[in-house]
Amino acid sequence: MTVVTAERITTADQAVRIATELAEVFAAGAVERDHSRRLPHEELDQLSASGLLAITVPAEFGGADLPPSVVAEVVRILATADPNIAQVPHSHFVYLNLLRLAGTRAQRHDYFGKVLAGARIANAQSERGGATVADISTVLRLDHDPTVADAESSQDDVTGDAVSARIEARRFVVEGTKYYCTGSLFADVLAVLTRLDDPQGISGLELGEYVAFVPALEPGVRIIDDWDALGQRTTGSGTVEFAAVKVGREQLVSRASAVNAPTGYGAFAQLLHAAIDAGIARGALAAAAEFVRTRSRPWFEAEVAHAADDPLVVQRFGELAVAVAAAESTLIVAGAAVDAAVRPTAVADRAVAQDGHSDAPGDGAQASIAVATAKILADRAANEVSAAIFEVGGTRSAAAEHRLDHFWRNARTHTLHDPVRWKYQHIGRAILHNRPPPLHGVI
Repeated sequence: MTVVTAERITTADQAVRIATELAEVFAAGAVERDHSRRLPHEELDQLSASGLLAITVPAEFGGADLPPSVVAEVVRILATADPNIAQVPHSHFVYLNLLRLAGTRAQRHDYFGKVLAGARIANAQSERGGATVADISTVLRLDHDPTVADAESSQDDVTGDAVSARIEARRFVVEGTKYYCTGSLFADVLAVLTRLDDPQGISGLELGEYVAFVPALEPGVRIIDDWDALGQRTTGSGTVEFAAVKVGREQLVSRASAVNAPTGYGAFAQLLHAAIDAGIARGALAAAAEFVRTRSRPWFEAEVAHAADDPLVVQRFGELAVAVAAAESTLIVAGAAVDAAVRPTAVADRAVAQDGHSDAPGDGAQASIAVATAKILADRAANEVSAAIFEVGGTRSAAAEHRLDHFWRNARTHTLHDPVRWKYQHIGRAILHNRPPPLHGVI
């Protein structure tokens, strides 16, 4: 496990303050880390030691139990400095949320305790072989001869309690390959999305998708440093192979209850993606302003001594600032909506629809629409402002020595995570047909 002594954060103000302090430290080396692809091992140890990675742990397990809006603000602040570092704990927070929603008390006690001590969780979710990203071929199957089912079904020889205990003690294996596993190079635990392969129905589990929480150093796990994207180069988002990796029943969490109900699970995950994009936009705007103030020359027709006094440049900065402010404002609104969706009373009132859609106009559906709106504006701002650095900075801003391209490369890469064109569809259907968004974990 990550060897750090993690601090305990107890309030939102404390979390924001620590995130701001760390962002200042991380910003200093962000450009060089990107240029040389130096992985941020030391920086992530600092992040773990700060206590920020445990801020969502419920109070009953010793955590601060801070709401999604605060997590989003922490992520946004970190992303202004280095969106690579900000993206690494995205899945960490998402899978802690899965444990909160669907884990047993024993599982929550175990994994929340590890996180409070500084452990990091990374995802092993996406695959390449299926027709779409939703197709999962990594399998979870029993690790012993299925004939043991005969003993379990014999009530003459085995009591009901003994059967239950035997099912709980069963071992499984995970087989498959995952891609784009953000944070896997820095992780203590991998959250592996699997599909139960149990055609005879003898595993004691319901058919469906399960997340297996696997130690990163478990035999059969191979983490490959092969991430070579044009942006977000130091997120450790490489390939992970699982060759007959053994797991126990206590490591498995069914994904269905979190994803197939209006729990706010998808909205929370998307909120953090929007926060990363909003952070990139703010960081790019600050870098553009600094460059224009200190390095750019004015266009001769402006008849001014400094580029920052060119009225057309001033106009453009006003437009860019509005785009960033809009993204940040909708992020705040979306954060409040997700807070409302996951509050205890909302959870108590939750209803599961029979047609695969959330209950309109419930808090979960409203949160998803609010987050979709924020995601659209953050996506737009991140890509526009990071590209506009060169527009306002002039020819010299394109010189490789300034390394201003990392903002655009990071924005373009991260915003490919899921298409905003589908966000418009879900928003439009909600407005025109009072149709709540689907329940699939990415809205």
